Amino acid sequence: MQTAMLQGFGMSAGLIVAIGAQNAFVLGQAVRREHHYPVAALCLVFDVLLIGLGVAGAGALVATHPVLASAAAWGGAAFVFWYGLGSLRSALRGGSLRADGGAPLSLGRALLLTTGVTLLNPHAWLDTVVLLGSVSGTFEGQARWFFGLGAVAASALWFFTLSAGGARLAPLFRRPAAWRVLDGAICLIMWSIAFSLVRGELAG
Repeated sequence: MQTAMLQGFGMSAGLIVAIGAQNAFVLGQAVRREHHYPVAALCLVFDVLLIGLGVAGAGALVATHPVLASAAAWGGAAFVFWYGLGSLRSALRGGSLRADGGAPLSLGRALLLTTGVTLLNPHAWLDTVVLLGSVSGTFEGQARWFFGLGAVAASALWFFTLSAGGARLAPLFRRPAAWRVLDGAICLIMWSIAFSLVRGELAG
């Protein structure tokens, strides 16, 4: 159970910390201190729903079909390796995030934009429902739900840490070197998960 939870936490953390529209929006709101905690809470709610959908639906489907479980493991390993490679390229290239100012957003508009950058982002569905859901199917019984719980825990930790520390992190993440370190860490996390998936299939 603990192994499944830790793997779910690690995979979710590696996916969610990547630079993207959602994280940029959450950090921008945190820097401006505009409804950043409600925004983080809504991001978490969506992740709980999407991860739960993946674990209960895609995960359950894969769990009942050994061939699908094996395909999910190999496919998941290939995907996270590719994802890690993208992070490595980003680390070598360098990046930055500039939190621009602008007209203050109402709470309703902030939550509407949060919904948009989450549900209209195909990577959100791919990462949570398809990838996390499918990989959860490689675990049996309650271990699948512990995998999902670990994934949700990583999501909660990330969004609220990002919101709470956004104002202090913004000057740091204007520096390309900071993104290089972050992307390098993401690469190592994703490649370690890919290795563990392949090792599990070879051992089986």
